[in-house]
Amino acid sequence: MIKLYGSNRSRALRNLWCLKELGVDYERDDRDHVSGEIKTDAYLAINPSGKVPSMTDHTGGGDVEMFECLAINLYLAMTYGKGTLWPDGAVSQADCLQWSMFSATEVEPHTVGALMERIFKPESMRDEAAALKHLEQLPRAFTVLEGVLGKQSYLCGKAFTIADLNVACVAASLHMVQFDFLAFPKVSAWLGACSGRPANQDVVAGNA
Repeated sequence: MIKLYGSNRSRALRNLWCLKELGVDYERDDRDHVSGEIKTDAYLAINPSGKVPSMTDHTGGGDVEMFECLAINLYLAMTYGKGTLWPDGAVSQADCLQWSMFSATEVEPHTVGALMERIFKPESMRDEAAALKHLEQLPRAFTVLEGVLGKQSYLCGKAFTIADLNVACVAASLHMVQFDFLAFPKVSAWLGACSGRPANQDVVAGNA
């Protein structure tokens, strides 16, 4: 059985979206990353960094324990989504890896930076100049995405894959800081299509 650790206030929501897309059975350990629940010895044995999300998968006698939400999603897609979230063919599979890393390196650092400065830090500690600096870095990444999505519906072609999920679950957070996607209509339409998928809508509804 797959077991996902992390509350609905964490990046575990990204993994919930993936699990719901795959339709596989799983258990939740809804531990709070703000409290000391992620500092116990038992949990640190799974994730030594003491963060969430983490996942274990003992299906079929396996012994998988891992952390990092985008890596978890790649594992789930490779293991349980062959032919769907994990597409057939080396080219498309390479694209899934590429875009997932693109999300982690080109989109998430600046997205998280802006969120920290505008939402998550105590109001007295927020730095709007720092938030703007992060947001100013994002058009370069979205220009790349706009070019690809101007040629095809999804990042690997005609079908939604883990590549789209892993980029969209990060980029969608920018709505929280009112990022203007006006200059990127293809990205905006694609993001709406990804976020509007029933599996993600179930996660959103459950988190409301």
